[in-house]
Amino acid sequence: MTAPSILRGRTWVWPDDVNTDIIIPFRFKARTNDPVEMAKYVMYGFDPEFYKKVKAGDLFVAGKNFGGGSSREQAPVAIKYSNVAGVVAESFARIFYRNCFAIGLPALEVPGITKQVKQFDEIEVNLQDWSVRTQDGSVHPALKVPGFLRGLMQEGGLVEYYKHHHNFPWETLETKAVAR
Repeated sequence: MTAPSILRGRTWVWPDDVNTDIIIPFRFKARTNDPVEMAKYVMYGFDPEFYKKVKAGDLFVAGKNFGGGSSREQAPVAIKYSNVAGVVAESFARIFYRNCFAIGLPALEVPGITKQVKQFDEIEVNLQDWSVRTQDGSVHPALKVPGFLRGLMQEGGLVEYYKHHHNFPWETLETKAVAR
């Protein structure tokens, strides 16, 4: 499953320091491993009814340190299965950020983005040139990430990538490094 190159959607704007217990409180993530069930509790810490309000293709825009706290994968999994198409943040907690790539949830780090976007603005996330176009038409480049990480994300994460290629991108990088 390859992700589209362009994501268009309305924004849900979140503040700095949204941790994984706000994204999905422990009492819910401990109940089940079913991602569809977990999605019912996304952003429960801010709005217990969020799952009823989110629309397919919506995008998160967040401040600094999005996803801090627990390193469990349930937070990005719950976001992905809530039909949120991607997350744009000023910065991410490192483990949360890597988990997004591992499960195929687009995550772009764009310093200053919360000053450019308001709640329910329509934005465009370009996964080819790794940028965000805001409602006023301005383009904001995301911090660059290695191409193999973007490839993992675009193919749906580690599991989907492996099903398609029968190896991981870093195995090819290791082979090239040894051959030199």
